[in-house]
Amino acid sequence: MSFGWEGDKVRLVPLDRDKHLGNALKWFNDPEVTEWLETGDWPLTRGAEEEFFSAAERAGKSSVQFAVESLQGEHVGFSGLRSIDWQSHVAVSGSVIGRKDMWNKGIGGDAVRVRNRYAFEVLGLRLLIATVIADNSPSLAMLARAGYTEVGRVPERYWKRGAYRDQVIFALHRDG
Repeated sequence: MSFGWEGDKVRLVPLDRDKHLGNALKWFNDPEVTEWLETGDWPLTRGAEEEFFSAAERAGKSSVQFAVESLQGEHVGFSGLRSIDWQSHVAVSGSVIGRKDMWNKGIGGDAVRVRNRYAFEVLGLRLLIATVIADNSPSLAMLARAGYTEVGRVPERYWKRGAYRDQVIFALHRDG
């Protein structure tokens, strides 16, 4: 089935419990996937993830969550916009590619470009904010390639894998 917001390598589609929930449980309980995520390292239960899916279904206009699928329809990750501020036309953006065999193939970057296009051209947002743990070099590089610029850091924001880690804050302006 071909629907959703399409890029060169991926398509962003609405969340579907039957197709996407099981992968979320597997990926967000995999220490390699969550190594540098700001969330993670806490066991994710089926009930908690079902509640996330329920919240996403009732979010209204405060957030939009997508599953990331290959153009062949394989589920590879998630991408979304949250804390949408309609008065200021700003949102917080984030993505994760859970399929480790799809890492380092440009999948995440394509998902981010499609999500950003949706945010700017469809929703009319003007500014996207992204935050990343400073040690997450693949995400730092991908955000830079997607046009985000570093606008600040929060020193020692997260305790992650035995050390305090800085949080890097990025911004992407619609016309920038």
